[in-house]
Amino acid sequence: MKPPGVVIRRDSGLFGYERALARRGLGPVAGVDEAGRGACAGPLVVAAAILDPRKLGRLGALADSKLLTERVRERVYDDVVAVAAAWSVVVLSAADIDRYGLHVMNIAGMRRAVARLATRPGYVLVDGFPVPGIDAPSLAVRKGDQVAGCVAAASVIAKVTRDRIMCQLDERYGEYDFAQHKGYVTAAHAAALARHGPCEEHRLSYANVQSLVAQGGDFRSVRLEETVAMAGRQRTETA
Repeated sequence: MKPPGVVIRRDSGLFGYERALARRGLGPVAGVDEAGRGACAGPLVVAAAILDPRKLGRLGALADSKLLTERVRERVYDDVVAVAAAWSVVVLSAADIDRYGLHVMNIAGMRRAVARLATRPGYVLVDGFPVPGIDAPSLAVRKGDQVAGCVAAASVIAKVTRDRIMCQLDERYGEYDFAQHKGYVTAAHAAALARHGPCEEHRLSYANVQSLVAQGGDFRSVRLEETVAMAGRQRTETA
């Protein structure tokens, strides 16, 4: 799916969306992505980025943050924030995820990240799913962090920001080893949670956390949307 009248060639590269939209007078183009959706501890971090089209040549190593090593991500993060025309970050707490639901907070975070950009975008590319309420035309792009440069840039900003937060939380909650697994489900995290119980950074609405705390068992593989629904946290956002 693409905006009406915009032609994007398959071989146009990572910046094809931005260039095609700009040719139609729809720039500047912002990308939006999040990090931490699959974690059971720590915040959800959403980022938005508008890349300066004159400086794209300085982003040769840019890619989906999940495809980069930690060392390369840090370097690409520095490159992105140095050449971005505008960027923003929104941090959504575990408590708010429990209170309102993961997807509700994800949508709200994406809207807020776009609204906080110092430059108003002419078009917004969102990774994965539609985001109603954005004050600009927008498009949900499947695997956007792999096919659109501005979305990849947002994914790197969100991932590096969240990893740094989890390392800071590790200094406060050293028994969980957040610096290693960043709040995602691992055998070591499960063992620590079973041993110490949850801290305030754990998402208590998640059924896998609840079951481990209640039963002392292993983490179960539960889709996050089902987990939030089971906890009764899906509700309409009023903020």
